[in-house]
Amino acid sequence: MTSKKGHTLRIESEIDRNREEGNWKKVIELAEHLKAQYPNNECLANFLCGEGRLESFLEQTPPIDSNITKAKSGLLEAKRYLLLAANEKDKQALVVLDAHLLLGKLHYAMGMYEEALYHYQQAELHTLTEKQLPSRSLKIIAESYAIKGLCLERLPPNSKSKFKIAEWQVEMIKCFVIAGDLTLVYLQEQDKIAMQQQNGSVTVNSNNIGLYTTQTSVCTTKQIGPILETALQRSPLLYLQTGDVQTAISRYREILSAVETTATQNLRVKMTKQLAEVLLRKICSADYKLPGGLIDTTDSPWKPKRYVGLNMFLPKNEYEELILLLLISEAMAVRDAVLSQSPEFKEARIQAFENATNIYDLLTIIVVRWNQVELLHESFERAMKFSHEEAHTWTQYALCLISLGKYMHAYTVLKVVARLSSHKVVPCLLAARLCYEQFNRIMEGIEWSQKALQRETASPQGMQSRCHLYIGIGQSILSANTTIKLDKIKYTDAAMDCFQKAQQCDPNDHLAEYYLAHEYAMNRQINEAMIHVKIALNLRAEHIPSLHLLVLLLSANKQYSEALHLINSVLEEYPDNLNFLYIKAHLELRSISGEVALFTIKQMFSLWKSLFEDQTNMNEQHSEKRSEIRSVCQFFASEMSDKDSSSMHAQSLAASRVEQALSEVASSLSSFTPKPGPQRAWVLQLQVWLLLAEVFLAMDQPNGAILSLQEASNIFPLSHHIMYTRGLLHEYKLEYTEAKQCYQNAVTINPSHVKSLQHLGLIYHYLGNQRLAEKTLRDAAKIDPNSHETWYNLGKVLESLGEVEAASDCMATALEVETTNPILPILSIPLTFE
Repeated sequence: MTSKKGHTLRIESEIDRNREEGNWKKVIELAEHLKAQYPNNECLANFLCGEGRLESFLEQTPPIDSNITKAKSGLLEAKRYLLLAANEKDKQALVVLDAHLLLGKLHYAMGMYEEALYHYQQAELHTLTEKQLPSRSLKIIAESYAIKGLCLERLPPNSKSKFKIAEWQVEMIKCFVIAGDLTLVYLQEQDKIAMQQQNGSVTVNSNNIGLYTTQTSVCTTKQIGPILETALQRSPLLYLQTGDVQTAISRYREILSAVETTATQNLRVKMTKQLAEVLLRKICSADYKLPGGLIDTTDSPWKPKRYVGLNMFLPKNEYEELILLLLISEAMAVRDAVLSQSPEFKEARIQAFENATNIYDLLTIIVVRWNQVELLHESFERAMKFSHEEAHTWTQYALCLISLGKYMHAYTVLKVVARLSSHKVVPCLLAARLCYEQFNRIMEGIEWSQKALQRETASPQGMQSRCHLYIGIGQSILSANTTIKLDKIKYTDAAMDCFQKAQQCDPNDHLAEYYLAHEYAMNRQINEAMIHVKIALNLRAEHIPSLHLLVLLLSANKQYSEALHLINSVLEEYPDNLNFLYIKAHLELRSISGEVALFTIKQMFSLWKSLFEDQTNMNEQHSEKRSEIRSVCQFFASEMSDKDSSSMHAQSLAASRVEQALSEVASSLSSFTPKPGPQRAWVLQLQVWLLLAEVFLAMDQPNGAILSLQEASNIFPLSHHIMYTRGLLHEYKLEYTEAKQCYQNAVTINPSHVKSLQHLGLIYHYLGNQRLAEKTLRDAAKIDPNSHETWYNLGKVLESLGEVEAASDCMATALEVETTNPILPILSIPLTFE
């Protein structure tokens, strides 16, 4: 027959198992049975009855402020039992201790914070020894420290003494730190138990694996509760509130380096994101401290196990840590994403999407700052699978594609964004901008801009000025593209009307004033252009295109020294602006000397090396330079030299595509191979070499020009700019047949290259083909009627043909347009939208 003591042990063992599993109804039944059968265990039975009722109630009614009233009435019986157990002094010390700890939890749930602290004082919580504890005891003590911290937070000291306040803060934070550590220990223990049970079930019945694992995960997640969740998150936040940012960061790192548990997966997403925000907003590079090694040296049973290993990745700077944190967050968010579009999953889908969106927004801020847009693109590719009909993510994806230069893909995505956000103006304007800048679909761009204006009219968003501006930009491009006089007048008038409307809608918009000035300058109304560009600069003094335009307007008025002074002032502020160095070299060649221009070109090469050498090195994927290189992008867009090269001219895109196709053919037929790295950077260097060649020719140093052309040819041998410059060299050497061939090649690639047409006409004149010379020069005049060189050369040709009156008219026209001719064409200023 089983002994009485053995029977008691079996009941207590069963009670412990049900306590661990949270089966409180069974615990109460067993406690009542224990009390009835074994009166000597009445203290333990009272404790178990109180514990069971308390935990059962709190599972249904969590201990939050809104449930205080319910708790005051619903926990009376539990309170009675626990008080009975707590008052049994000297009988069962451990039971009395646990009873006081649970009474602290009970009073906290009832909103009685001072009483809760009293019971923790009675339990002498602060003197507990750090030792191995059963899983249930770990949870009770973890909750006790957390609740003590929460109660202290609710009961700040009455004294204004800084010492008292500091002491209170230290005690409160200490409670949350210990609670957080114990929570992680408890959850790691829970996962260990669940794994053991799962492995045990494998030997019994392998069919139960999936079901049992799911139940265990649910159970573990359920057991954590709001108190322990708060315990994990509170300490780093309190460090931040007290201004101790470095300790807050260290605490975040300690929690995140702990071995992950099933119950902390969602919290880990939140905390990685929080740490990323702290590093981003609170820490500069100078204050950043590297995380310590992840070697777990603590032997305390109250400290969680941490990830260890020789091959663990440790960030080397704040950038690496930020990226690592957000990629971990993103991986978890993508894993938890709800793909089903069924109505029953709507709430879960929205919650998961919002979590992911917050992470992607932070990731966008960080990777764009460090020029790692490719990484962001990969993340958005993953986000697409759970972003069905979500306009925000699609918009971010489109902007990412634009940054990567994947313009056609971005345009397709923007069409979706415009459909999803049927009232938004910005997607339409972005689509219009791509049409203008990248695709040369000017009419399509105007249609998008007009659609934007319609949306703005129907639902005002403060973008009316921009809508008119974008329509005007399209009309201005059409005007520049056409050679038919009536059409040019029509488009110019429409552009001026739109720019004036934009200026009226927003008198403080520098862009409206800039484009008014630009349009006046295009029509050689220099004084009016000067007025508006100065207004634009008054509104925004650092606007680079306005400064660029002002320099060209000063050169048109032959105020070369003033233009050079302005350029030098701009270069003091923006020393890496290649556009202004390029104009400076031209001005110096025209007004000072070739030697001075050569010094400026040397600066350009030095600047190119500092900005692009890393990018063009195949062994280096990314340059770590973070200088202001927007001007370089503009420099690339305009290619600096001619009207045909401007992004506002219809033939520029076609010419670049022909050159690219020819280079691909050449690379397959010869030993030429494209330079490594971004081709944009090499095009910039190409233009500097060609400028150097022209300067050498102006200085009567053809050998220098030959060497410069050889360097340019190594970069991009089939560029029409190279062919044109080679033609200049042959023309300088009086080798007219070779020069003619070079200019013809240039015009074949780009029929609108005005300078090639001008010199080709002149070469025909030298070779005696006067009618062919006349036709070529008239073609050049149709493309750019404001070039004095065209009219002067045409006058010479007509004079040789005996058409004296017509020649005289051409010479007069040349004199007239020369008085307003800038050092470089107005259209060499690239399109700007900011």
